[in-house]
Order: sequence, then C-alpha cells, then structure tokens
Amino acid sequence: MKTPLTVLVVDDEPAIRRLLHAGLVRADYRVVEAGTAREALTSVQIDKPDIVLLDLGLPDRDGLELIPIIKAAGAAVIVVSARDATDQKVAALDLGADDYVSKPFDSEEVLARIRAALRHRLASTTSDPVVRQGDVEIDLALRLVRKAGREVHLTPKEYGFVAELAKSPGKVVTHSSLLREVWGPGHETDVEYLRVAARGVRRKLEDDPARPSLIRNEPGVGYRLVTSY
Repeated sequence: MKTPLTVLVVDDEPAIRRLLHAGLVRADYRVVEAGTAREALTSVQIDKPDIVLLDLGLPDRDGLELIPIIKAAGAAVIVVSARDATDQKVAALDLGADDYVSKPFDSEEVLARIRAALRHRLASTTSDPVVRQGDVEIDLALRLVRKAGREVHLTPKEYGFVAELAKSPGKVVTHSSLLREVWGPGHETDVEYLRVAARGVRRKLEDDPARPSLIRNEPGVGYRLVTSY
C-alpha cells in the first residue's frame, strides 16, 4: 500500500484546522495539526511533513519567521492566511513559501495548490531540464523554447523571464526576484520591464495573448508559470 503524504496544518483556530483536516483526509493525506509556532516546529522535526499549511497570525510567533525554518527541513510551505496585503504575500514568497492562499478559502483550491506544490517539489529533484505545459516546451539546458514542436525565438530578456518561471513551475515568483535574476541587482523596482517581457512572451507562446493561460499575473506580487492542477 502506498504511504500517504503528510500535511501539517498550522493554525490557532480549531475550526480552520477541522475544516482543512476533513478535506485533506478525504483526499487521502495523513494530517497532523499544530496551534502554535512551537508546536509546529516540534511537528516538523518529529512528523517530517511533506507540506505545511501555515497561518501567519500565530499566538507565540509571526508565521513569516517559520517559513525559512520549515523550508530548510525539506517541506513545502503554502501560506493560508487572512493577511491579504500585497506586502505580506511578497514577504512570504520571498522567504521561500511555495504559494499563498488568502482566507476565506475554498478547500478545493487549497488541495489544488497542494498538488501543484508537490509537482514542483518533484520536478526540482529530477534531472530533466525540460519543462512542458500544454504544447509549450522550455528546455533550460539548451536554452530553447518550443511551441507545438517548433522553436520560438525569444529575446534574451524574454527567455530569462520565462526560464526563471520554469525553474519553479506552478509557483509565484515575485517581481523583485525576477528583476534581480534577469535584469540584475539594482533593478528590483523596475516592474515595467516585467510587463514588457510578459507581453512579448504571451504574444509568442499563448494561444490567445489577451486571455493568457500559460503565464499568469499575480497582481502586485509576481508571475507564475501555470501548471495543470
């Protein structure tokens, strides 16, 4: 029998933990719970969760402080929080969170984000340098992008933009991270560069650039390469 993946739910509200617990068990995950940061860190060491659903408003410590600790232990982190301000989302993602879901949430969306985060974790441990989504292939080793089997010419910045997203498929990559990696230090606030690159990539890779399905904008936060949930 296949060993179920373990999800740690960290939230100080018992009702939220019960809601997430019920949906996760139905989806065949093993679930452990924590109501405080201290309990969460103990569980990370003992239960070795694959995924942590992390609230930020914990009674004994800010959840943001836990993200790099949990990531260092090898678990993926999805923030599930009522803090929906852009700066909080950016801070969580820059600290290493794999995704961010705002409360109130839809349980099916949380499950979908878990599946996407698990796929990203699996992809990051494989040696295959080709990322495929639909009829688009991004070959990070050869620095080539193909659509329907035909090579697509991207400018160096367009390629850098899409390659950074392809390194973390399904995960939001923040504006500052993209700008730093593609345009270099000192350009972290030049968001217009990203808009230009995104328009160019969508025009060349999307079936309908006006309704993009490959490169998704997360307003005020960053971009993600969409993967099928």
